[in-house]
Amino acid sequence: MTVNLPFPSAQRQTPHGQRIGRAVDWQPVAAPAKDTLLEGRGVRLEPIGPQHVDDLFAAVCRESDDALWTYLFWERPRERAEMAAIVEHGMADPGQVMFAVVPVETGRAAGFCSFMRIDPSMGSIEVGGILLGRQLQRSRAATEAMALLLRHAFDDLGYRRYEWKCDSLNAPSRRAAVRLGFIWEGRFRNAVVYKGRNRDTDWFSITDREWPRVRRALDDWLDDANFDHAGRQLARLAARPPQEQ
Repeated sequence: MTVNLPFPSAQRQTPHGQRIGRAVDWQPVAAPAKDTLLEGRGVRLEPIGPQHVDDLFAAVCRESDDALWTYLFWERPRERAEMAAIVEHGMADPGQVMFAVVPVETGRAAGFCSFMRIDPSMGSIEVGGILLGRQLQRSRAATEAMALLLRHAFDDLGYRRYEWKCDSLNAPSRRAAVRLGFIWEGRFRNAVVYKGRNRDTDWFSITDREWPRVRRALDDWLDDANFDHAGRQLARLAARPPQEQ
């Protein structure tokens, strides 16, 4: 059986007629620092620490918050010590930089997220381990938090690839990725076993070439002029190109 796979665009060839990728003037970049603080108008991303445990336990660990943990690798903490263990792991793990998501209006942590799978030599980084409490979900602050991470990865550190991965059955995460401008790359079947079940993993990414378009869309959406006196958006975020909508 012949399988006809689409070829990506390529403008260069070897003397042997083989198609090759575009030339890249590339130097490895720095890894994000564990003590990184990212500040926006409505939200701060603080290096996670013991000072956030009580706020997080109150914001995302109630019985009514069970659904927030379905697609995470952790079970919902039933005791403060279990939330503290998640925070301690995020602080100690050399492979990730974990942040507490702190709305400016309250000054209390209401969620967390991480940089992970960080590869400075290739300029690739992933955002993951995202949990946003009810206060943050579908909010301007939640979008700003993701924009802060993107700006830090691309503008401050110079990464060339930014990844988002999720359980293929996690519809809210898939929608969030599309809304933020990520491009779906495919599905890795039987990729993970967690909580005693299979996970097919969907991969999304934004590249450095796509970032200027995504950044403009985020800046326009987050602008004060896009919100009415009650804080409601006037125009939806449209970070993807028209053919990808």
